[in-house]
Amino acid sequence: MGKVIIVEGKTDKQRLQQILDEPVEIACTYGTIGEDKLEELFSEYSEDEVFVLLDADYSGDKVRRLFKQDFPNVRHLYTHRMYREVATTPYHVLAQILEGAHFIVKSPEDLEDN
Repeated sequence: MGKVIIVEGKTDKQRLQQILDEPVEIACTYGTIGEDKLEELFSEYSEDEVFVLLDADYSGDKVRRLFKQDFPNVRHLYTHRMYREVATTPYHVLAQILEGAHFIVKSPEDLEDN
């Protein structure tokens, strides 16, 4: 059983890859997704511990509601509304969010924007 983080886009994925210090699958929804794509994601990761980290905006909220409705066992991680997007959230803030969910993250001096 591995860990999977579902994010919206490629830049979100790249940002998390720079912070995480353990092997974690990062899957992208590429924005708004429908029921079929959601089912596909969950069949692919049914044996894994799945986390959702989406932008704090309308699109992210819409996708998050789908996850909550259809897959209540997913763990939701939240960026702060003041940053709106995962990709624009400072590294140290994302590191705190991930550490709070028991991910191993790189040390602060290894992160680009401390």
